[in-house]
Amino acid sequence: MSTATATVTDTVTETATGAVTAGAATALVQDALPMTVDGGGDRAWDPMEFVPPLDGPPRHTVVGSPVGELLLVGDGEALSGLFMLPDAKYVPEIGGDWVRDDAVFDEVTRQLEEYFGGERREFDLRLAPRGTDFQRRVWRELTTIPYGRTTSYGAMADALGSPTASRAVGAANGRNPISIIVPCHRVIASTGALTGYAGGLDKKQQLLALERGSRAA
Repeated sequence: MSTATATVTDTVTETATGAVTAGAATALVQDALPMTVDGGGDRAWDPMEFVPPLDGPPRHTVVGSPVGELLLVGDGEALSGLFMLPDAKYVPEIGGDWVRDDAVFDEVTRQLEEYFGGERREFDLRLAPRGTDFQRRVWRELTTIPYGRTTSYGAMADALGSPTASRAVGAANGRNPISIIVPCHRVIASTGALTGYAGGLDKKQQLLALERGSRAA
């Protein structure tokens, strides 16, 4: 990317760009049930494999998107963070040793453009999220949830072999450092309520609406 701030295309479905009320979003999510990841049967998608992060100063850039600016962080070979700016929780502070490197994120940006344009349902990227072993197990499980479908925290806990750990799964889900690509927005309460999202419930609504709209097209 040659520009200081890259822009991801804003070509999305009308339901994703328009205002979505809490009630409408809940109905939309409930329509996505029955859940795909339910602790039994074959998963629709194989889990993405994570790689160990490399040592050295983090690379970063900022790209625009239909859900606002996105901070991309990586080690030069793998993506370790995708954070929604400016108000998402757990956004890292850019340190003095961080290196602005737009070009290293060209492929990430291209795939995000395709996703927001309704042309991509799965990402094919090297990912290196930093977290505990349990967190990484939860984040890996997130990558098995198919595009446009939802699951619950309890169903994820069952799939991980820890049926009583739904709260721990929820906490790990909330600390997912690679939003959108590791799709924590596809996890909701068993009642169909959206519950929390580090990027904000409005962003969660937009992403779910985009995916449901693309599936219906």
